[in-house]
Amino acid sequence: MIVANTVGALAAKAAATTVPVVFTTGSDPVRDGLVASLNRPGANFTGVTFISSDLATKRLELLRQLMPGTTTIAMLVGPDLPETIAEQADVQKGAQAFGQQIVVARATSLGEIATAFTAFVERGAGALFVGTGAFTNSHREAIVALAAHRALPAIYSLREFVSVGGLIGYGTSIADAHRQAGIYAGRILKGERPADLPVMQSTKFELVLNLTTAKALNLTVPDKLLALADEVIE
Repeated sequence: MIVANTVGALAAKAAATTVPVVFTTGSDPVRDGLVASLNRPGANFTGVTFISSDLATKRLELLRQLMPGTTTIAMLVGPDLPETIAEQADVQKGAQAFGQQIVVARATSLGEIATAFTAFVERGAGALFVGTGAFTNSHREAIVALAAHRALPAIYSLREFVSVGGLIGYGTSIADAHRQAGIYAGRILKGERPADLPVMQSTKFELVLNLTTAKALNLTVPDKLLALADEVIE
């Protein structure tokens, strides 16, 4: 059996035609070609989607509530994948509707992340939208540190960013998604077929705020956001 994220699952799709594969993805596994449908995945693939990239418009709106006067928003994205491409298009469309400019920087290494932050400051960005994906998640501590160093209020897709000092995060629980993937792996090892296990969709959404970070940025979090928050870190 193979248990993989989006990148690993796509690689397995090309190489493994009979080995059971359980994936966790923040993307649309049907659009990405991993399964035929959510209810009937077919073949040797099934898994969990925590639909992170599909929440881009909601995250952009939350960032707008936090920074209502910002006209230029930076967007940090990782390597080209279906989920990152779709998310970028959604953010640009949402910003255009409100007359905001999006400055996009794509990074594939830690050095490129640092370069991206320099470009954001030079372009006069007043806030930062950090894209979803395994790359940004795996570099979350560096990204949060650079956002603090550059005094850029940033929104993230996972609470894990906020736990290490990020300002605000909104998305589904990746921990719950991995837990469900583990349950599916156990069921397959006991004899069930991936084709018979519908792709699970995460239903737990979390809005997390870090007031310590807000204070360091001299930001006042609107009462409306505080009331909506599932967790406030002080």
